[in-house]
Amino acid sequence: MRTFQKILAGGAAVVVVLAAAGLALTHQGEIAPQSAIAAADFTPQQIAKGKLLAAMGDCAVCHTAPNGKTNAGGLAMPSPFGTIYTSNITPDLQTGIGSWNYEAFERAMRHGVDREGQYLYPAFPYTAFSRVTDEDMKALYAFLMSEPAVENQPPKTALNFPYNVRRGIAAWNWLYLKPGVVKDDEKQAPEWNRGAYLVEGLGHCSACHTPRNGLAAEKTGEFHLTGGSAEGWDAPALTDKTASPLPWTKQDLVDYMKTGFSARHSVAAGPMAPVAHGLSQQSDADLDAIATYLMSYRKADAAPGDAKALIEEKTAKPKLALDAEGYRLYQGACMACHKADPSGSSFGVRPQLALSTSLHSASPDNAIMAVLEGVQHPAHADLGTMPAFRHALSDAQIATLLNTMRAQYGVDEWKDLAAKVGQLRKQTQAH
Repeated sequence: MRTFQKILAGGAAVVVVLAAAGLALTHQGEIAPQSAIAAADFTPQQIAKGKLLAAMGDCAVCHTAPNGKTNAGGLAMPSPFGTIYTSNITPDLQTGIGSWNYEAFERAMRHGVDREGQYLYPAFPYTAFSRVTDEDMKALYAFLMSEPAVENQPPKTALNFPYNVRRGIAAWNWLYLKPGVVKDDEKQAPEWNRGAYLVEGLGHCSACHTPRNGLAAEKTGEFHLTGGSAEGWDAPALTDKTASPLPWTKQDLVDYMKTGFSARHSVAAGPMAPVAHGLSQQSDADLDAIATYLMSYRKADAAPGDAKALIEEKTAKPKLALDAEGYRLYQGACMACHKADPSGSSFGVRPQLALSTSLHSASPDNAIMAVLEGVQHPAHADLGTMPAFRHALSDAQIATLLNTMRAQYGVDEWKDLAAKVGQLRKQTQAH
């Protein structure tokens, strides 16, 4: 009996020691709040540069709630572990980051720890932001601290156990956070290196366009930029694994980033629309650099393909009976716009659906979401909008429409499509 008691006592002591060591290793001290923002230290050049960097990093996209003030937080971000609410990053001293000095800001951006020493959930892509240079980080800080302060306390993130134990993120960081500025590759041209810095750093493209493992960390190696998900939409591969009927050229990528539209592919929709809006504010040189870097993930010798010939091939002859229900649905809901000249008109652009990546993808999610939600907030007003058919078409009708289009374009139908439409309709009902 005494031996058992000694073993039990010894085990308890080990647990206490390990717990104490864990607390010590994961402790992050509070950085004293500043009582005023040293705005006089910011130059106009810094602030202007920071504004572009904020657009590149999509700060407002995530930190602005629907109908909310810019950067005042409160956007609900669903995750596999529960709903995470974004924080107020305006310079309000009480509810925003106005009390954060640069040291606190830099720690959050590079190490995922806020001013008070609390670990941030990696839904905030600090794994990418950690790779930004000091100069750019300071410019971004100057811009954010020069914006109007908004008093707004977003809802608190309250995940279930064990995800509510934020110190556990220290272990996640140990596994997946690799701080350090993106380094130039001496074997590559300056343009490629600039593109790598923007894509892998502040642009954090991989946060959406890379699949994640069971711990919600981006997969690496061959999986990098091969496609992921964002807000119920698929983020397609940025490599040659894309399902696009035509290969992306460098000019396609530049056009898409600059205008939100590529006539050889489609228009930016869903969560990509505001991203394209931010990208359009960047310099031509930087957009060219991003395209150069992304093209290095594709086959250099791939022929661009003839868009006109492909459209003719896929649409010249009906593949189903002319009175098929899917064709009737297409004529009533789609043809008036999508049969038009794709180059654009006073009513906006009209993408050719025969070239749509969404309709050729293995996953139906983006095609379903486009029909359900339409395009209410395009990257640019002159692109025009697309009506939502959520309340006009049933799950079965949407499934019939999409699979008819797949058949017309020579692609196998999606299985159990009506059930998938119903699932996505339910998930996005509040929107």
